[in-house]
Amino acid sequence: MSSNRIIVRVEPKKLDPQALSSLLNVENCGSVVSFVGLTRGKDNDVLVKRLEFDSWEEKLSLVLQEISESSIEKFDIHSVVIAHRIGAVKPSEPIVCIHVGSKHRDSGFEACSWLITELKSQAPLWKKEVRSDGDIWKQGLG
Repeated sequence: MSSNRIIVRVEPKKLDPQALSSLLNVENCGSVVSFVGLTRGKDNDVLVKRLEFDSWEEKLSLVLQEISESSIEKFDIHSVVIAHRIGAVKPSEPIVCIHVGSKHRDSGFEACSWLITELKSQAPLWKKEVRSDGDIWKQGLG
């Protein structure tokens, strides 16, 4: 797969969705569909101070690459930029960013939705919610 069609990033300090969008290969595309996941400031009316993401970094990059490649084949899209934060992420800060370049919007939306679902089910990420009432490890991957 052409390397300029997929860009994968694991970001330890900051995730900049706009800068990542500028990396997307949009040659011959008619659509860019994006998803940005943010840390919520409250969970069930309890103040969330931050999320802390732990990961198996080497495997995380491989999983993001593999699901990106699969999305290009499955949805006939042109390109993907996908990035995920690790470490501490405060409320309103981006956790994950996915940009999809495609000929048509329908395939772009489908691919983007599929990518975040696959990331959450496959990525070797674990998150701890640091809250006003204590710390909670969230179940599952992603």
